[in-house]
Amino acid sequence: MNYQQSIFLKRRSCRKFTDEPLDANQVKAIVEAGLLAPTSMNRRPCQFTLVDDKELLEQLSHCKPHGAELLAGCALAVVVSANPSISDVWVEDAAIASSYIQLQAESFGLGTCWVQVRNRMYDNEETSSEWVKNLLNMHGAEHVVSIIAIGHKDAPRPQATLNNLQWEKVHIGIWKEEEK
Repeated sequence: MNYQQSIFLKRRSCRKFTDEPLDANQVKAIVEAGLLAPTSMNRRPCQFTLVDDKELLEQLSHCKPHGAELLAGCALAVVVSANPSISDVWVEDAAIASSYIQLQAESFGLGTCWVQVRNRMYDNEETSSEWVKNLLNMHGAEHVVSIIAIGHKDAPRPQATLNNLQWEKVHIGIWKEEEK
């Protein structure tokens, strides 16, 4: 594999998007990537809600006090949720699906940004997950884990490099005692 052209180096969080709409085939492939993501015991606890309506995207951008503003400017938001009663590792399953969605979007040269919803608060009384569920009329025991903002990149970002990998975080077998 040529790591210099790897999708893992190219994918960077994108918070500014152009007004260009997404191609329907790209959207289908992005959704397929989420549906193809592996889940524990193949239980498939995840749901994917696609939002491309500008007014609804603007409302979604207020799902938490900070860090969701970029949703107002993206072409598509994929709300990734999961049902804890289906799988005890629903968070991990939804996280893997969210990552697959981001990598598929990057393969088309699209920008993405993960908006964290799980364990975030809309205000002092309501969680961000509950707020998003109410806004989108989501039913059932779903919990929103993330919202993946997707769109055409407004400006290119330099790709990551292999130079800054933290190899000190890699351990072979038994951890060695830390040097003092």
